[in-house]
Amino acid sequence: MVQGIGASAGVAIGKAFVLPNWEWDLPETGIDVVDLASEFERLYEGIRTSKSEIEFIKNEFKEIVGPEESSIFDAHLAILDDPVFMNEIQGVIERQYKAAEVAVKEAIDHFVTMFDLLDDEYMKERAMDIKDVGNRLLKHLLGAPEVTLPADTQPYILVVKELSPSQLAHLNPSHVLGIVTMLGGQTSHSAIMARALGIPLVAGLDNKLNSPIQTGDLIVMDGGLGTIHLNPEADIIEKFSSIRAKQQEKIEQLELLASVEAVTKDGTELTLLANISSTKEMETVLKYGAAGVGLFRTEFVYMDRTSFPSEDEQFEVYKQVAQQMGDKPTVIRTLDIGGDKQLDYFPMSEEDNPVLGYRAIRISLDRRELFKTQLSAILRASAFGNVKIMYPMISSIEEVRQANDILREAKLELEARGEPFRSDIPVGIMIEIPAAVMIADLLAEECDFFSIGTNDLVQYVLAVDRMNEQIAHMYHPFHPAVLRMLKMIVEAAQKAGIPVSVCGEMAADERSIPLWLEFGVHDLSMSIQSLLRVKHRVLHTTAADAKYVAQRCMNMRTNAETEEFLSHFNESNMISHLE
Repeated sequence: MVQGIGASAGVAIGKAFVLPNWEWDLPETGIDVVDLASEFERLYEGIRTSKSEIEFIKNEFKEIVGPEESSIFDAHLAILDDPVFMNEIQGVIERQYKAAEVAVKEAIDHFVTMFDLLDDEYMKERAMDIKDVGNRLLKHLLGAPEVTLPADTQPYILVVKELSPSQLAHLNPSHVLGIVTMLGGQTSHSAIMARALGIPLVAGLDNKLNSPIQTGDLIVMDGGLGTIHLNPEADIIEKFSSIRAKQQEKIEQLELLASVEAVTKDGTELTLLANISSTKEMETVLKYGAAGVGLFRTEFVYMDRTSFPSEDEQFEVYKQVAQQMGDKPTVIRTLDIGGDKQLDYFPMSEEDNPVLGYRAIRISLDRRELFKTQLSAILRASAFGNVKIMYPMISSIEEVRQANDILREAKLELEARGEPFRSDIPVGIMIEIPAAVMIADLLAEECDFFSIGTNDLVQYVLAVDRMNEQIAHMYHPFHPAVLRMLKMIVEAAQKAGIPVSVCGEMAADERSIPLWLEFGVHDLSMSIQSLLRVKHRVLHTTAADAKYVAQRCMNMRTNAETEEFLSHFNESNMISHLE
C-alpha cells in the first residue's frame, strides 16, 4: 500500500494505463535574422489555434459539468494573453535567434522553475497550468499528434506523472475508473475537474513507489483516503470491492429519496432548493426532486459571448427555467460580475482589491440601462412561473431603494408595451456583507425575503480569501463570529415576518443542519449534487437534536471546538441511525 493525497473521493479497481510524459524533439539550430518575422507569425498562429482549441474544450466540458468548473480554462486563455509570458517567449526569439518552439519550451521551464521554488502549494499547482498551455502551443508549433488513450472501451485506471486539465477534458468518464498522478494535490485544477466528473483521484505519489507502475498492473485505489494498492492480494481486492459496492448502494439509496419530502423525524419540514447556472442543469434538478431553484446565477448567461445579451435572449432563458419549475420558486439573482468573474467584452480597470471593488449590484446601479434590461427580462419571465428577484452584495438601504426604483421603471415600460408580468413579484437581497448583517432589521423592512450567501459572508467577516492557499486554513464557517451573525440575520428576518434562506456552501454542509433547524431557517439552496445527501441527513435529525447542538455551539469559544463537536455529533448520529 502506498499513501498519496486523496484528491477526489471514491474507490476504483482496475488495470493501469500509463500515459507517457510529454517529450518534445526540439530543433537545435538557430534561425537567421531574416526569418524573425516568419517565426513570430508561426508563434502568433500557434497562439490563435491554441486559443480556439481551448475555447472548444471549455464549451464541450461545460456541457458535462456546468459553467463554474469549465471556467478553469479561462485561466489558460489568460496565460496566452499574459504579456509577461509572451514577452519572455518573444525575447528569446528576438535576442537569441531561437525557433518559436524552443522559446516556448524555455519560457515554460523558466516560469515552472520559478513557481516551484515558492513555498506556496497554490502557486505550485498554477505551474501546471503554464505547462498545459505551453505544451498545447508546442504541439501546434511542432505539428505533433495528441497522446492517445486506449482505443477500446475497456475501463482503466489512468496513471500519469501529472494530468493537465486539457488532458482530463478529453477523457471519457465512462472509460476511466480512476486517476493516479505522481504530482499534484487537492487544489490542482485537474483535481477540481475530477471531483466535478465524479472520478476518484489519488495524487502526490512521486518518490513513494518502489518501482514504476506499468500498463496492465492491477490497482486498487481509494480517492478519499489517498491510498493505492499495486497488484494486491485477493483479500485486499475483496475488501475494497465490498467498500465500492456499499458506496454504490448508498448512491442508489439516495436516489430513491428524490420524491421524498425533507422532513425531520419529529415532523419539521425543510425546503431544499438547487443552485443553478444554466438551463442545462434543469433535467438534474427535476430528477433529484429539488423543491425549486433557490439561486439562479445569471452571470453565466452573460459569459461566452461577444456582447451583452438582449432582453429577449435573457427572457427566453429565464422563462424556460420558470416554466420547468412551475409553481415551485425560481429565485433569479441579478448580474454578479466583477471580482473573479469577468466579461471579455466589458473591460474593467485593474483593482488592488477586486473582491471589494466594482462588482455585483454596484455595477448594476452604475449601468442603469444594462440593469433595467435584465430586470425587464426577469419580469416578463414571472408571467410563466413563481419567479423572485434577488439583488447581490447589498450593503445599504440606499442600494435597495435605487434598485427598486429601476425595477419600477422597468415595470412602467413593460406596461406601456403591453407585456404581461407579475406586478407584485417578490424582491429580496443576499446578505453577504457584515454591514448588511448589522442593519438586517432595517433591510428587512425594505425586502420580501433574505438569502444568506455564506461563502462571501465568511470571507468578509474573517477577512480571509479562501482561494489564497496561504490563508485558506483560516476560512472557518463555524467561527463564533460567523455563527452569531447568522443568528442575528435570522432573528431580524423573523421579527419582520419575512422568510430567510441560505444559498452558500454551509447550506450543503450536513453538520449545519441542526443549526439551521434551531435558528429557524427552513429553506436551504445548494449544488444539485448535494441535495439528496442533505435530505438524507434531515430525515435522521430531530428538533431535540437541533436544540442541543445549537445551544452547545453558541456557547463555544473557538472554531476548533465547534467543528470537532459538530463533526463528532454528525458522525455518531448517522452511525446510530445505521445501527
